[in-house]
Amino acid sequence: MSIEYKDLASIQETRQLLAKAKEAQLKLAQLSQEEIDTIVKVLSKAAYSQRVPLAKMAAEETGFGKWQDKVIKNAFASKYVTQAMEDMRTIGIINETDTVTEVAVPKGVIAGLIPSTNPTSTVIYKALISIKAGNTIVFSPHPSALKSIIETVKVMNEAGVKAGLPENSINVITTVTMDATQELMTNNDTNLILATGGSAMVKAAYSSGTPAIGVGPGNGPAFIENSADVPLAVKQIMESKTFDYGTVCASEQSIIVEKNNKERVVKELEKQGAYFLPKADAEKLEKFILRPDGRMNAKIVGRSPQYVGDLAGIDVPVSAKVLIAEESRVGIHAPYSREKLSTILAFYTVDTWKEALELSINILNQEGAGHTMGLHSKNDAIIKEFTLKAPVSRLLINTSATLGGIGATTDIFPAMTLGCGSVGGSSTSDNISPMNLFDIRRAAKGVKELDDIKRAENIKVDDVATDTSKVDINEDQLLDLLVEKVLQKLK
Repeated sequence: MSIEYKDLASIQETRQLLAKAKEAQLKLAQLSQEEIDTIVKVLSKAAYSQRVPLAKMAAEETGFGKWQDKVIKNAFASKYVTQAMEDMRTIGIINETDTVTEVAVPKGVIAGLIPSTNPTSTVIYKALISIKAGNTIVFSPHPSALKSIIETVKVMNEAGVKAGLPENSINVITTVTMDATQELMTNNDTNLILATGGSAMVKAAYSSGTPAIGVGPGNGPAFIENSADVPLAVKQIMESKTFDYGTVCASEQSIIVEKNNKERVVKELEKQGAYFLPKADAEKLEKFILRPDGRMNAKIVGRSPQYVGDLAGIDVPVSAKVLIAEESRVGIHAPYSREKLSTILAFYTVDTWKEALELSINILNQEGAGHTMGLHSKNDAIIKEFTLKAPVSRLLINTSATLGGIGATTDIFPAMTLGCGSVGGSSTSDNISPMNLFDIRRAAKGVKELDDIKRAENIKVDDVATDTSKVDINEDQLLDLLVEKVLQKLK
């Protein structure tokens, strides 16, 4: 098939999938909360049962990360997400008082944009929260993860239809082109876009003319403050950064320490498997972090330290779990200060915690504003200052940024799509849940009259002649009366 015909075929396929999804959504909207919940449980169980083969397929197809960690991601996206939304009212009447009744109104057909870093887990998660809220979903897969995404959709569809899910409620574009994705985002049958991926994709979603929920880049620093439990803090950061080789956007991208705590932190990092790059090697690796156009180099994404070392032509010990480069710069031309979805960390040293806060803000405002930051401290006053001033939607205290950000080790809603708020160019700062995927219709009974409001505001009519409902008076006479009253006040 020629490229030209492939583009046309992909657009046609997308239109057909959307038409079928729209028809399926009308049927889905007729189901009760109990019926929807039963279907969601079946979908979750099916995905969970295939968590291992789907993880292996994703790792083999993309080359990113570790299949063992992708198993955990799949379990998280299926089992833990479903448990968290089990008691959510998302269908029909969701809240009712004596005067106001709230009804959930599904968005309709959702476009699900899927990245290559977390393909199967993101499909599972987005399908579950969409169906839970009464929506159907059509996925636009990253081409490098097409097979594993199609298989994940197949697993969920087969189980769901048997449980009463209307056919074509969960579907995926199989002829993948940029034109197909554009058609998916702009077609009138698409009601909402759930965009997870690179900055360019998210910007395209927001500029499509279709309502969108997108997430910006993560570039979270982790500050290990003097009062922190250093061994525990290092353990959490190491576990976070090595989890699936750093492919979760909430993972730490840099470590900040105070000068009088540096030696202790460095020793602990080395003890737990971090490898501090010699200056010459750090300079070599720096050239491979970004592409010439300033974007992250996909060749380093989700790769082991040894693989990254070979790429850059540097020797990396077999025992190395994470590569660390000392840094002092921040900016678009300082690669270590940028987002690195790999086993690479920048290491900054400051004099005080106040400087750490300023540096964190600087790093985040350069890239990653609104996303995530880690803070390791036992000082409540310092924690409060970071809580008030750090420009993030998730300040994760004494926990792994990866697992804490997605809600695995915190009480935040478990999610694979993390909103960055307006500061990060996102429409919400939430961890996206079914509650973000429906509108609310409110039926409100009248509880007072205009006269009641007037009395409450102590408004009185001091001249009955101006009340045209009680006096037969024409407009000219009314104007004369008003002019007369104004002249009296001026006197």
